[in-house]
Amino acid sequence: MALANEHRLSEPLIWPEPGVTRIPYRLYADREILALEQQRIFRGPVWNFLCLEIDIPEGGDFKTSTVGEVPVIITRDEDGGIHAMVNRCAHKGALVCLKEKGNARALTCIYHAWSYDLRGRLTGVAFRNGLKGKGGLGEDFDPDQHGLERLRVETFCGLVFGTFSEQTPSVESYLGQPMSKFIRRNLGKPLKPLGMHSQIIHNNWKLYAENVRDSYHATLLHTFYTTFKINRLDMDGGIVLAEDKWHHISYAKRDTLDEAAEYKEQKIHAAQYNSNLAGPQLLDAWNEFDDGITHSIQAIFPNLAIQFTLNSLCVRFFVPRGVDKTELFWYYVGYADDTEEQTAVRVMQGNLTGAAGLVSLEDGCINEFVQRGTRGSPGAAGLAEMGGREVESSDSSRATEAAIRGFWTGYRRIMGFD
Repeated sequence: MALANEHRLSEPLIWPEPGVTRIPYRLYADREILALEQQRIFRGPVWNFLCLEIDIPEGGDFKTSTVGEVPVIITRDEDGGIHAMVNRCAHKGALVCLKEKGNARALTCIYHAWSYDLRGRLTGVAFRNGLKGKGGLGEDFDPDQHGLERLRVETFCGLVFGTFSEQTPSVESYLGQPMSKFIRRNLGKPLKPLGMHSQIIHNNWKLYAENVRDSYHATLLHTFYTTFKINRLDMDGGIVLAEDKWHHISYAKRDTLDEAAEYKEQKIHAAQYNSNLAGPQLLDAWNEFDDGITHSIQAIFPNLAIQFTLNSLCVRFFVPRGVDKTELFWYYVGYADDTEEQTAVRVMQGNLTGAAGLVSLEDGCINEFVQRGTRGSPGAAGLAEMGGREVESSDSSRATEAAIRGFWTGYRRIMGFD
């Protein structure tokens, strides 16, 4: 796949065989590949998560976000419509919105005061007609040709998505039936915000895309999960891949845990000891769904993940800030009809995840260890054969890297790597 004026790799990437069980380390460190990803993925035929609808609840609300490396603005107009535009003035290319969020009747660039409405149309140019009959823009200047670059926008279950491509199918078609159904399970009723924070992690964005698909590591790296029986590989659970493989769901059922002897036999650190919490109410939970699932991670290509752990509901969004730097955003939400007690539980359980979370603290550094360990070895490759070589769903085991293989299946397809 090649486009006019598209970046080219000075050295083609040839994927090692067999299939997607070998992951070239070059993918994590090559700046030319990152540049090509901006064109083929983030500006390509995918839906990029932009924000939550509850981030812009009122007419005039705006929020800034990022699609790959491209800054964007999401707005809600006076009629309730949602729009997304590149945050780049049509005049000199300066950022138009400098605040993370706010409310405004118009969007005005502070450099030369070019103004745009909430749909991105150019509505005002300072001194367009010059001064005292001199200067200004020519009579052939057409404001309609100089608005902000727009994205197609669709919303689904409170999530706002944008794409630069006219070839991208509808969001629901892009997700597929099993993914859409599970998003409706978690986000299919009105939401309310509980908090947000972000962190910088020093690794390529694709390492975090792998991480959220890696059900195998949680029982080993995240000792809190194992110690307090939140998510373990010997719980009932499984992996569901989308029809096109690049999205996935990993799920576990805490209440039916039948402890496996393998935990003791393999001397998994956290399973060898008895520990207690000084604040056991952290793990107090109620069953919200009748499917028995108490922990799930759903990853949507390229850079969105939705987490439900006990009663903590969180939308994770991660964006490249360079070849070896990623910004990870955590949006914690509840339901609009939650009681005060339920909201308090969700807020309490928010301490499990995030930059200093009792569970996900380790992910902030482990991916950097991979980044550092693979640096300088572009010709080598990682291994992804846990659970076999197939790229298929599994309802019997999460000791598998099938979802990681699914990510790379989709990645190879859209990047055109042989």
